[in-house]
Amino acid sequence: MKQLAFPIFSILICLSTSLSAQKNSMAQMRPTLNHIAVYVYNLQKQADFYHDVMYLDTIPEPFHDGRHVWYRIAPHSQLHLIQGAKSVTNHDINTHICFSVPNLKAFIAHLSNLGVPFQSWTGEQHGITQRQDGVQQIYLQDTEGNWLEVNDDRF
Repeated sequence: MKQLAFPIFSILICLSTSLSAQKNSMAQMRPTLNHIAVYVYNLQKQADFYHDVMYLDTIPEPFHDGRHVWYRIAPHSQLHLIQGAKSVTNHDINTHICFSVPNLKAFIAHLSNLGVPFQSWTGEQHGITQRQDGVQQIYLQDTEGNWLEVNDDRF
C-alpha cells in the first residue's frame, strides 16, 4: 500500500500544480472593464449631467478636440462621452449602466433637489425597487435617454 501512496501523491501534486498554472494563466487573460463609450448628440448637456447629477469627475482625455469628455467611474474604469450622434434615440431600460452609492436615500434627495425624475424598475415614478438579494435600486435617464441604475449594493 505504501508503494502506491507515493505515485498517487506525486500524480496529485502534478495535477494540482498543473491546475494552479492553468488558473493563473486564465487570470492573466480575464478581461476587466476599462471604459464605456457613449456616443452623444449634445456633449455639453451630457457632460453637465454626468458632472452635476452623477457627481463624476472629469479626467484628462488625449484628443483635446472638443468632442470628448472622460470621467473616472472606478479605480480602473472610465466613462467616455463622444460627440457625433446624429440624433437622440430611445433606449430600453434593459440596456443601462449601473452605479452604486453608499447612501441611496441621500442620492435620491440630491435628485429631488435638482428636479431629476427617477423610477422603479416597473416604471413607478419616485419608486424604489428592492431586488431579491436586498439591494435597493432606482432608474433614471441622462439628457439623451440613456438609462442609469443607481443602487446601494455593498459589494
